[in-house]
Amino acid sequence: MGTSIRVTFKRKFFAGLFVLIPAVITFLVISWFFSFVDSFLEPLYFKVLGYHFPGIGFISAIVIIFIVGIISTNVFGKRIIDSFEILLLKIPVLKGIYTSVKQLVEAFSPESKVSSFKKFIIVEYPRPGVYSYGFLTKDCVIKTEKDGRESCLRAVYIPTNLIYFGDIVLFPDEYIFFTDIPIEEGIKIILSGGIATPSKISEVKE
Repeated sequence: MGTSIRVTFKRKFFAGLFVLIPAVITFLVISWFFSFVDSFLEPLYFKVLGYHFPGIGFISAIVIIFIVGIISTNVFGKRIIDSFEILLLKIPVLKGIYTSVKQLVEAFSPESKVSSFKKFIIVEYPRPGVYSYGFLTKDCVIKTEKDGRESCLRAVYIPTNLIYFGDIVLFPDEYIFFTDIPIEEGIKIILSGGIATPSKISEVKE
């Protein structure tokens, strides 16, 4: 009788725990994001109004993003943004950072018509016997100065932190496993931490 009660309690306890953990983590992430965004603009409102209004910075950020979205989707607004972008690209240091970040964001944007990623692949990385997902981005040819021999390598972007941060590694073809997974599904796999990985992945010819 006592054993049955303990088993039932243990089962119910862990069932409740597994329900609460994702909910609590989600709440903490949202709370952190809310506080992070709010901390940028809330001090400005405090100087103007003279008292703290929690959440006004976050609301203002949402409104600003929405307004920028409206501006960027009409002809006149697009010209303003293009002019600002041209000005930004004339600054040496900012040019490299802005261009790289923009290309990476556009690669994952659902609005992008042309993806910078060619294939969703699997490579043996970062050490033998360990495999990682990656995105094939570009081909490059390396020419040795000594004998003039050329080698074709593939540039692969391997996400290491969520999806906007990662390593760029060059691989020869024989070290690349070309999967049958579309780019969109590959992004879902990375964002889900591998949970969305299909039970069977087939190799395809490029």
